[in-house]
Amino acid sequence: MNKHQGRCDLHTHSQASDGMQPPADNVKLAKQRGLAAVALTDHDTVAGVAEAKRAGKECGIEVIAGVEISTRAGGKDIHVLGYYVNTEDELFLQRLRGLRDARDKRNHLIIGKLQELGLDISWQEVLDELGRPLEPDESIGRPHMADVLVKKGYAVDMRDAFDRYLAEGKPGFVSVPRVTPMDACEWIRAAGGASVIAHPGLYSDDELVRRIIAESFPDGIEVFHSDHGPEEERRYAEMAREYDLIVTGGSDYHGERQGVVFHGDLGSKTISVDVLERLQAAAHSKR
Repeated sequence: MNKHQGRCDLHTHSQASDGMQPPADNVKLAKQRGLAAVALTDHDTVAGVAEAKRAGKECGIEVIAGVEISTRAGGKDIHVLGYYVNTEDELFLQRLRGLRDARDKRNHLIIGKLQELGLDISWQEVLDELGRPLEPDESIGRPHMADVLVKKGYAVDMRDAFDRYLAEGKPGFVSVPRVTPMDACEWIRAAGGASVIAHPGLYSDDELVRRIIAESFPDGIEVFHSDHGPEEERRYAEMAREYDLIVTGGSDYHGERQGVVFHGDLGSKTISVDVLERLQAAAHSKR
């Protein structure tokens, strides 16, 4: 029996944000891996969802309309996943545009800081490295800058580029004012979706995670993630029980950069498709 039968990957990225592949390719890969469903959760945009949905119909695999919203709390970047959002909700789309504008401002500030460090890098080089025109409503992120840093010999690979320059606390890191996790959860609810706290283990602050849950009332928490080990999975599964949250999971697939898959390969972290009913029920209760 296929090990992925009845499983879904609820965290993948495409070229609509900082993934390497067109949305349709994520869906086709999920089908090849034997998954029953896959979510597209690009950063601050739903621009790739329509293409992914079309590919899902062609492939015979369920595609969940998703998004990953960038927020800030407790001095840390916190990500909130939204599932079954209405991708034609004008207010929601307007709010996402505002987030992308903030991201764009941050990107230019990062380039400025890297130049101050003596690195020969420009915004145009970042755009050129895409190898294609930037489509409307797509978003650029730090991985795109990492690609240029690697290409120009300032870093060995993407991980090294983040460790040297781009990660929080490193000399090229820039934080701009962002919305709160509470805002993101409210926006997702208003767009008819279900909200989930993404990869809590990456924040290294469980008290902050608890506070976000208490203040923001998310529907779920991402227990299974490529950067969570068994201990994190146990801890956040217990937290899910404590707060009666839906347990979700996904690879956080971004495709391959410099021969390395970040964060994990599509289908490497999955959850039973049974969870989709709970997410849909949570989403429908908001409508």
